[in-house]
Amino acid sequence: MENELVKLVNKSLTREELFQKVSQNFDLLPKILDGVSSQKAAIRYGCAKVLMDLSEEYPEKLYHHIDFFINLLDSKYRILTWNAMAIIANLTRVDTDKKFDAIFNHYFNFTNDEYMVTVANVVKHSAQIALAKPYLIPKITLELLNVENISLSPHLTEECKRVIIEKTLKSFTKFLDKIEDKEEVLSFVQKYLDSSRKPLRIQAEKIIKRWK
Repeated sequence: MENELVKLVNKSLTREELFQKVSQNFDLLPKILDGVSSQKAAIRYGCAKVLMDLSEEYPEKLYHHIDFFINLLDSKYRILTWNAMAIIANLTRVDTDKKFDAIFNHYFNFTNDEYMVTVANVVKHSAQIALAKPYLIPKITLELLNVENISLSPHLTEECKRVIIEKTLKSFTKFLDKIEDKEEVLSFVQKYLDSSRKPLRIQAEKIIKRWK
C-alpha cells in the first residue's frame, strides 16, 4: 500500500481510485491513516480526503478510529483540521460512546479561530451534528448565535463575518423545526434582513417567511 500511496504524488492513482480500493477492503484503512502523517502533501491530503469520503459513506467502519480524528483537530496543517471536523461530524451518526459530547467545547471553540474557513467549517457541520444528536441542539444553537460576536482578524474581515453568518443561517434551516427557543433564533435572523450582503439577506428572508 505504501507504493500505492506514492502514486498519489505522480497522479497515477486518483483519490477516487484509492477510495474504491479501501471501500472494498477495509484492512487497508490503517495504511490510509498512516498516510495522513506523510511529509508529502499529495499523500497527506489525498489520504485525508479519502478518509473524509469514507466517513460519509461508512461511518461505522471509521468510528473505532475517532480518537485519531479528534487528535487531528489540533494538526499544524489547517486543511487536516478541516478534514477532521468533517469526519468527526460524519461519525456523530454512530457515536454510541458519546465521544463527540466529550469534545463539544473543543470543537466549537474553533469558532474563535482567526481564519474564516475554520470558523465556517464548524458552522457548516453544526447542522449535521444537531441532527445526529438532537439533545445537543440547545447547546449548538447557543454556539451558532454567538458567531456574531467573533473577533475580526487579517484573515477574517467584516465581509468574512457576513459570509459566516450566512452559513449559520443555512445551518439553522436544517434543524429549525427541532429548535425549542425559536424566538431567540428569530431575533438573530431579523438582524440580517437589511444586510449589505445580498445572499445573507435572502437567507434571512427565507427563514422569516418559513416561520410566518
